[in-house]
Order: sequence, then C-alpha cells, then structure tokens
Amino acid sequence: MTDVRPRIRLPRSASAGDSIVVKTLVNHDMESGQRRNSAGETIPRQIINRFTCEFAGVMVIDAYLEPAISANPYIEFEAVVPASGDFVFTWYDDNGDVYTATETFEVS
Repeated sequence: MTDVRPRIRLPRSASAGDSIVVKTLVNHDMESGQRRNSAGETIPRQIINRFTCEFAGVMVIDAYLEPAISANPYIEFEAVVPASGDFVFTWYDDNGDVYTATETFEVS
C-alpha cells in the first residue's frame, strides 16, 4: 500500500451563504477483488468504500463507494458555507483504515 495522502481544493473566497465547489482526491491502491495473482488466487478487495465530509459539525456528504470506483478516487461536490468553519474529510477502506483531513474555510 502506498502512503495515503488526501488532497483537497477549496475556493480562495466565498461569502456567507454561498455554494462552493469542493474537490478531493486521495491516492490509494485500489483492488476490485476480481483479479487473480500469478498463483491463481483471488486478490482480496481493497477499496475506499466510504467518503464523508462535514462542515462545522454538519454532514455535507456521505457516499458509499463500490468496486467500480477508480484508483485514487476523485470526488467533487458542492457545499453551502453559511459561516466560517472547518471541513472534515474522511475516507474509509476495506481494511478498516480511516484517513482524515481537516481544512479551515473563512467566509467574507
């Protein structure tokens, strides 16, 4: 498994109540569970199976992902920012590992 490093892109500015576009990408070696190794054994599934994002303690998105998701999943969504606060991004994988990143967003 490679070192998992979430990348997040937020707009530079927004006014209170604006809808902003949030972009995330996490590098993760994904395995669908359908391939076989050289010995003919099935390689166990290992994917990011859930992604959540909260803003100021309120859930913005809670997505369950299936094996068809690509390696290094890119997720883009919109969020309304009523005031300044913290975005908390969380990725969950099949091994039970959890990867979290936090970004503070200031409204003008």
